[in-house]
This record gives sequence, structure tokens and C-alpha cells, in this order.
Amino acid sequence: MPTVLRVDGFRFYFYSHETNEPAHIHVDKENNSAKFWLDPVSLVRNIGYSAKELKVIQNIIQDNQSFILEKWNGYFSSSSR
Repeated sequence: MPTVLRVDGFRFYFYSHETNEPAHIHVDKENNSAKFWLDPVSLVRNIGYSAKELKVIQNIIQDNQSFILEKWNGYFSSSSR
């Protein structure tokens, strides 16, 4: 599970076995978890985050979208996972 970003206590990461899905990012903080598609940025799943927290997370992802997509593409294209 490569972590690609940490912001304000949020951990943004990939699961290495999810290569058959569109580019996405998982976000955890404390006991909360969410999954967002990256292009376009949109919520897939939420466990425990408030609407306000989801908006903050979505803004972080949008602000770092190019960086996260670069990491996704680099990780999954350079590996045979």
C-alpha cells in the first residue's frame, strides 16, 4: 500500500492489487476511510467522514490531482502487480 501523500492527518494511498479499476485514491484518518476516483475527482465510497471532511479531502485531491495521477501511473505501469 504505497502512501503518496499526507496532509492534515489524512493519509492518501493505493492498494497494489487494484489495477483493474480506474485511477483512484484511498484516504484514511483515524477510523474513517474514503475512496475517490481521480479523473474526474469524485467520491466512490465513504465510511465515517462528514460532508465537510469529504469536501476538504476532495479539495486536497483536486489540488494534487496531477501529482497523484503521476504516482498512480508510475506505480502501476512500472510494476507487474
